[in-house]
Order: sequence, then C-alpha cells, then structure tokens
Amino acid sequence: MPATHFEQFLAEAVIADREPGLGLRRDELYGLYTSWCLLHKAELQPPEALWEALHDAGINPDSNNLSMTGPAAADYIVASAPDLV
Repeated sequence: MPATHFEQFLAEAVIADREPGLGLRRDELYGLYTSWCLLHKAELQPPEALWEALHDAGINPDSNNLSMTGPAAADYIVASAPDLV
C-alpha cells in the first residue's frame, strides 16, 4: 500500500529528536512541508490539512519532539536564512 502524501512527508522530512523539548513550531512545520512539496513537485495543501494529518498520526503540532531532516530541511533552512549562504 503506497504511503499517503503526508505520510511520505513525515517519513522523509522529520525525525524524533533524542533530546526532549518543544520540537518544531507550526510555522517551521509548515515551512518544512512547503519545501518538501516544492522539491517533490507535490501539490501544497493548506495548513489545516497538515495539522489534521499530524493529529491523525498522533503528533501535536504545538508540542512535539520533532526535528528536521533531509533535503527539505536544507531547502527550508537556506530559504529561511539566505544571508548565511
């Protein structure tokens, strides 16, 4: 069974952080998701759809233990701070 759009995003762009903390904020999650969609030429869904998918996956977008990973993370970081490049 193929993974859904959001399941693929979660599998490729986030990991559980080893250190407990606040994790990614909503704006960071959506920014990362936007970068992932651009890299995969996938149709960007509205934030509400992402929050619902996260909730369905047992992830609270306001309190999670997630970190960015992979190409989407690099794209998001560069897009967020182009002066660092």
